[in-house]
Amino acid sequence: MADDKNKKYPFLDADTDESMNASNGHASDDTVNDTELHFEDDQLGEKLRHQDKDTLDQTDFGVIKVDDEGIVEFFNQWESDLSGVKKEEAEGRNFFTQVAPCTNNRLFRGRFKKGVRRGELDESFTYTYTYKMRPTLVEVHMYRDEESNNWIIVQKF
Repeated sequence: MADDKNKKYPFLDADTDESMNASNGHASDDTVNDTELHFEDDQLGEKLRHQDKDTLDQTDFGVIKVDDEGIVEFFNQWESDLSGVKKEEAEGRNFFTQVAPCTNNRLFRGRFKKGVRRGELDESFTYTYTYKMRPTLVEVHMYRDEESNNWIIVQKF
């Protein structure tokens, strides 16, 4: 009878967290929550560099990776849908002058250039996109991670 007592709840007999996770179908890996990307997350900038392109494409906010000159290295699907600019048209072009010229000003590009010069970029601000779209209010977070990747993260209000 002892063998039958926890057939309904086998995790009650588990001696370790690992066996409990195996019984309920969850991985025992602690990084499960680290792959969840949320715009409001204070650690989002650092988390982005650890994600593959497919994961970045599935976010519910814009993710743009640019080099120090502003050349787009990655442009996710959400940002493409918002801006009306195809990913293929954005990647390899200058974000500030060719992809989103409405950002080629001191408020947006100026902050980016200053952060790149300092080697530290962590700026958040409200902005209105106007290129190829009706004026659209967005929250922007520009971030430079520990490996000197520059990220422009965008969420629509």
